Amino acid sequence: MYATHTSLDYQQNRFNSYRANNDSYSFFNLLTSDALLDKVEELLPKHRERQYPPTETLSMFLAQTMNTDRSCQNIVNQVAIQRLTGGLPVNSTYTGGYCRARKRLPLNMISSLTQYLGNLIDQQAPQSWRWQGRPVRIIDGTTVTMPDTQVNQSDFPQQGAQKPGLGFPICRIVGVTCLSSGAVLNAAIGKFNGKGGDERTLLRSIQDTFQAGDVVLGDALFATYFFIASMQAKGVDILMEQHGARRKSTDFRCGKRLGERDHVIVLNKPKIKPDWMSKSDYDIAPKSITVREFKAGGKIMITTMLCPKIASKPELKALYKSRWNVELDIRNIKQTMGMNILSCKTPDMVRKEIWVHLLAYNLIRLMMSQSALIADIAPRNISFKHCLQIWLISSQQMDILDDEQLYKLFILMAQQKVGNRPGRIEPRAVKRRPKAYPLLTKPRDESRESIRRYGHPKKLK
Repeated sequence: MYATHTSLDYQQNRFNSYRANNDSYSFFNLLTSDALLDKVEELLPKHRERQYPPTETLSMFLAQTMNTDRSCQNIVNQVAIQRLTGGLPVNSTYTGGYCRARKRLPLNMISSLTQYLGNLIDQQAPQSWRWQGRPVRIIDGTTVTMPDTQVNQSDFPQQGAQKPGLGFPICRIVGVTCLSSGAVLNAAIGKFNGKGGDERTLLRSIQDTFQAGDVVLGDALFATYFFIASMQAKGVDILMEQHGARRKSTDFRCGKRLGERDHVIVLNKPKIKPDWMSKSDYDIAPKSITVREFKAGGKIMITTMLCPKIASKPELKALYKSRWNVELDIRNIKQTMGMNILSCKTPDMVRKEIWVHLLAYNLIRLMMSQSALIADIAPRNISFKHCLQIWLISSQQMDILDDEQLYKLFILMAQQKVGNRPGRIEPRAVKRRPKAYPLLTKPRDESRESIRRYGHPKKLK
């Protein structure tokens, strides 16, 4: 069915309206917009003019993360060809200069730019995208692996059950995303094993991200007394599955009954101070908190939204189901954008690589939000992979877009919509079998020596 002139005029007017109100549409050109450049300049370190200045280096790093071939050689070759076709002096294709320039990029510059962009996307969200007019934040954790170097193993140890030389360093990430737009608002990076690397510890380091009026969704791991108390003190509501330690002791006959398997109860402060908490913080923590427990969908939920007239049980159940979106966001970052396996060989560069991936992800989310505003739909209805593909193709074929081209590009992005599949269940299993090779059960140098002596082992049947 073809769009009428009336609908096209309506979309064009919406585009012009939003473009007049903010400068963010021009972020499509990555770091070339005036608005983003102002923020970049604010975060730039003192530097002298080099072959790869910080802004150009960050642009190259972004392009590198969104490329199938993520080698430094590939991105340096691309820049050399671009300069050649543009009539500029050709740079050397040796990667040393670019690698040193990446090391000089401040981590704070990349992380602050990512957070700035996430907040900008969130501020643009109209009320219709929010839940009861309130911003909803989702917290969740994931892990990524990286090259097996000695320094990476030192900062991000592999699983304890694996023998040295057989595993890969693992990094844990806890992120806060926006439910309406999918943008990453903040993230904490830590080790997978050892003290201080668990998800709750990482969340405590970024819980200042939440502001009064927010609603926070999370799984049962985060539903602890002190986190709930700290959120209540800030005017932030939570909705989570009940913590496993309390689940068996839940008794709906106690407290103030609100409905079937729905009541308000008082939780007392734990008598034992957690190891991570200072005595002064423990002493000033409230002696009790009032929360609401209810059972829905076979799960016992806990929330600080106590009034069933404002937040009914079916509404809360539907809201918690939307937490599944964070799993899709993680899949988009790790699988679609390739952050699942990192390529940097030092811990400092690993952290930068993670933040650059998150920055690239937010740039795509920004374009999705702009497309959704034009098409008058929610950003969650637009395919992330489709937008990424459109952006990559256009960036390769068009250096600078005028307003009309940009508008048409946003229309293309909004065309592919994701299916509405509530309650979708898929098996966590793979159909395609891996190659029939045995697992590596000893370090590579020992395996090489064994092959020299006895030949390659037979394939598995």
